[in-house]
Amino acid sequence: MIGRARRWRKMLSGGMRQAGIVAAAGLHALDHHVQRLAEDHANAKALADGFAEITGLTAKPPQSNMVFVELAPELATRLSEALRQRGIAASFWPGGRMRWVTHLDVDRVAVDEAIAAVREVTERRG
Repeated sequence: MIGRARRWRKMLSGGMRQAGIVAAAGLHALDHHVQRLAEDHANAKALADGFAEITGLTAKPPQSNMVFVELAPELATRLSEALRQRGIAASFWPGGRMRWVTHLDVDRVAVDEAIAAVREVTERRG
């Protein structure tokens, strides 16, 4: 049982030896970027609204800077590859789910480009 507990602790990042580096990034963000969180949230809403207009995607209204999208698994596979080729990063989970995150390096132009790329891939057949 102790071995299983240790394994789970490590899987959940309990074995991090350099947590201070992650903490330093968080402290920097709190000191320098809190004011711009509204921009990230607005970009997430724009992203979700754009995805909601694309047939085959169901975007949940964001509660923060993260947008969760449901789509058919076969479309997710095709979309994942097409976006990777375009240099657009999104997290894909099994079963046809995506997670998009807006942040300091994602401006409104990038949001519009992501929506256009997803629309192009989903409208293309095959």
